[in-house]
Amino acid sequence: MKRILIAAALLSLAVIPASVSAWGNTGHRLIGMAAVRGLPEELPAFLRTPAAAVEVGELSREPDRTKGGGQPHDRERDTAHFVDMLDDGRIMVAGGPSIDALPRLKSEYDAALVAAGSDVDDAGYLPYAIMDGYQQLVRDFATWRVLYAAEGRERDPGKRAWYREDRVRREALILRDMGYLGHYVGDGSQPHHTTIHYNGWNRDTPNPQGFTTSRQTHSSFEGAFTNRVARLDAVEAAMAAPALEGFELRARVPAYLRATLAEVTPFYVLEKAGGFRDSDARGGAFVTARLAAGASELRDLFILAWRDSADDSIGWPAVKVNEVEAGTADPWLAMYGED
Repeated sequence: MKRILIAAALLSLAVIPASVSAWGNTGHRLIGMAAVRGLPEELPAFLRTPAAAVEVGELSREPDRTKGGGQPHDRERDTAHFVDMLDDGRIMVAGGPSIDALPRLKSEYDAALVAAGSDVDDAGYLPYAIMDGYQQLVRDFATWRVLYAAEGRERDPGKRAWYREDRVRREALILRDMGYLGHYVGDGSQPHHTTIHYNGWNRDTPNPQGFTTSRQTHSSFEGAFTNRVARLDAVEAAMAAPALEGFELRARVPAYLRATLAEVTPFYVLEKAGGFRDSDARGGAFVTARLAAGASELRDLFILAWRDSADDSIGWPAVKVNEVEAGTADPWLAMYGED
């Protein structure tokens, strides 16, 4: 029965748009599913299944679904979904930090915004949410590698059973953390999440092309319109080939967000031309391209996190992943603990 339900979910997303009304549902589901469905064989088999694709697609919605918890929960988390940039990549104001030269720590970023006369509540911190999510996934994968290798070699039945139980726990956490990373990477593919023109052209800035200033612009695009036109098969067909060489996280994330920022003016040009009315093919192509950009980036980050985890150390006292996988280190104390 479970396989039938999963197959039905995949079919419904491939043939018709999901019956929801926001990018936070349709778009995030499609990005998460397409990314997982595009994973190569080098990643663990438990991730390369229809069930995992559906799970990550659903969990990619989670940061939106948990809103409304109160303060400080909401203010701290809500600002993770966006980064408001000027056209030149400066964040929020002319004196703000550049997306290309972000401070090492988020606290330093907050201070730089305050010094420029802004603050993180207004500007958002999406690049840090993506980097944090990636680093967490590397740790998850490193732990899974150690547990999997130890389970296969351990001769003590009690220890082997614990390794297996903890591996299963880790697999659930990995899917959850892939979903969370997927949400923020998905946010980063939506042009309105990277600009001061996030809901109609900013009324405090010059508008020589006469772009819309409607406060319905953001929601109508990522909601009703995306709901009408988004298709899983179209997103998968539009995904780019993996780009995995020369990876450096602190350069990759700003470059990704800059590429999305470059789509802000094209969005408003297309909106002015009526491209987001009804089920206009021009707007549909724009939505597909943006979802595919998010899915491509997310797939690549999943692969890169897996590769990075091979050289990691994990647990306490720390044990090297590659030594455990080679059979030259015993990870029991690092994984189970001495106390």
